[in-house]
Amino acid sequence: MTLSASPAARAAQLRALLHRYNHEYYVLDTPSVPDAEYDLRFRELCELERAHPELRSADSPSQRVGGLPLAAFGEVRHAVPMLSLNNVFSDMQADDPAQRHAELLAFDARVREGLGRERVEYAVEPKFDGLAVSLVYEDGVFVQGATRGDGSTGENVTENLRTVQSIPLRLTPPPATDLFATPLPARLEVRGEVLMLKRDFERLNADQAAAGLKVFVNPRNAAAGSLRQLDSRITASRRLAFFAYSLVEPDGADAPPSHSATMDWLQQLGFPVCRERTVVCGVEALIHEYESILERRATLPFDIDGVVYKVNAVADQHQLGFVSRAPRFAIAHKFPAEEALTVVEAITVQVGRTGAVTPVARLQPVFVGGVTVTNATLHNEDEVRRKDIRIGDTVIVRRAGDVIPEVVAAVADRRPADAAEFVMPTQCPVCGSHIVRAEDEAIARCSGGLYCSAQRKQALQHFASRRALDIEGLGEKLVDQLVEKQWVTTPADLFRLQADQLAGLDRMGDKSAQNLVQAIDVARHTRFERFIYALGIRNVGESTARDLARHFGTLDALMAADETALVAVPDVGPIVARSIVDFFAESHNRDVVADLCALGVDWPQVAATTDSYVDGVAGKTFVLTGTLPTLTRDDAKARIEAAGGKVAGSVSKKTDYVVAGDAAGSKLDKAQALGVAILDQDGLLALLGS
Repeated sequence: MTLSASPAARAAQLRALLHRYNHEYYVLDTPSVPDAEYDLRFRELCELERAHPELRSADSPSQRVGGLPLAAFGEVRHAVPMLSLNNVFSDMQADDPAQRHAELLAFDARVREGLGRERVEYAVEPKFDGLAVSLVYEDGVFVQGATRGDGSTGENVTENLRTVQSIPLRLTPPPATDLFATPLPARLEVRGEVLMLKRDFERLNADQAAAGLKVFVNPRNAAAGSLRQLDSRITASRRLAFFAYSLVEPDGADAPPSHSATMDWLQQLGFPVCRERTVVCGVEALIHEYESILERRATLPFDIDGVVYKVNAVADQHQLGFVSRAPRFAIAHKFPAEEALTVVEAITVQVGRTGAVTPVARLQPVFVGGVTVTNATLHNEDEVRRKDIRIGDTVIVRRAGDVIPEVVAAVADRRPADAAEFVMPTQCPVCGSHIVRAEDEAIARCSGGLYCSAQRKQALQHFASRRALDIEGLGEKLVDQLVEKQWVTTPADLFRLQADQLAGLDRMGDKSAQNLVQAIDVARHTRFERFIYALGIRNVGESTARDLARHFGTLDALMAADETALVAVPDVGPIVARSIVDFFAESHNRDVVADLCALGVDWPQVAATTDSYVDGVAGKTFVLTGTLPTLTRDDAKARIEAAGGKVAGSVSKKTDYVVAGDAAGSKLDKAQALGVAILDQDGLLALLGS
């Protein structure tokens, strides 16, 4: 880019460049430069404007950061009233299509009668769930923005709207076309919706919660609260979005001939318009579009609460006119509500397949999101406290798409005097084991991992996995059958299975059954660290299981260890130690372990020792890459770990050695770039002293 000599020319060049970058990023969603480049040019413009205040203009990108707080918003009287749309609803529980969409059919009949036609062309677009605003431009420059208010008078939120990156501050007229043959009118009023994208809403609530501040119920509330901040710097930080949806016909200028052409022209001017818009003919097509958008509702980046239909031809709109405070030529077809009010009758807990204990609100039945809801998740105990949900409360329940229904908030002014607080149980409602919660976790868990029926399938799959007892042929579908037939309730029951019993299962013949029984028999003889890992103790992975086996040597010693003894093991901290103690404190788990041993599960006995640790290896991190001459990767890993080292999967600054064989790839390149020590097989064996 050629730099302009004078400050004024350079400022104009930077403004044009930043306007283009903003349009690419916020409207087209196709940024042409990285954020760092944008930030560099933005800072340069700000520095120029600070050094030369006379260069600062109302349409400068620097004005989007927000200014000093206002005492209050002024009023704006709309030159043309901002009317609302009438609504139609569908009875989604009706079987007959005509009955289900009766209100829409009636609207189309009125339009056809008013125009004297058999079929009418409609523009179709999603109905945003945000706030309607009016934007006024004079000579192509944004000069005023207002909320809808009561339709006649709204609030002047110009300074806040300046901070919305997708609202153009200056318009660049497109070349004259048949869409709009005259030059850009001296005064132009565009109307649209301010909203918050789902991803920005989630980020805002996460930031609010982290700061101990109020979180917002939904994106619309967040957008409303953000747009009406007296301090526009707060609005600027909230990342609001804008979509144009209509044009107030300018005086003395020819407007585009249709709504769809108007949207195309606004897009050419630089306004973001909804991509999910189309033009169809006839009411059957309207129903198809409604059902299509409803099906895609959950996947859209913003919240919508229905579909808007507008007679496409502007001349036809004029002919139909208005009734009361709404146009005859347009209607909003509302979706089934995603939020509804109901009463919490009880709060219970359910146990997931990993042992997670989740509070669940038992509700008075309510129709929301297209289905009747009787239960809704409360996520965890902290969320119940944060939202202050109590038994007896009237609450807002939300169900979006196929998402599990959740309780969003309680309606405080409807709380009965006898509303009861939720108390997390101390024992699992499924198996009676203790419920425990680590200090650094929000989730409480059942500690009866080997015994609890809610966790049975997950525990069995882990027990039989390759890194645990490695029972070949015992996959997920077979585990499902064994559990559903109640042939296996704990891992110990696997060693009681008979071939003739298994042969009767789906896709399991005599030969397959014999092979599985043989594989189970082979798995009886394992290694101590594999057995520890197979138990599925919370926070105990392969490496920790290996350290525990080496440190304690015997199962009895491990089961008898208290937290003090456990934290003496390398890399076992208080959280892991607490998990181990909690696991063996459950008599159910100890009974299953005893049962396994009684059924012949064993391993070579090893003395408790750390003498095998090798100086220069113990505590060091190794990465293996390529093919070694005589050692397999598992052999090399086992030797390193036996000497007290650790094997990682990727190279970083914390890597001590990379062991490279033939066809070593990018890991070797990264090690060389970071200056990590590189060994071949001979170098590794020399380091290990073998």
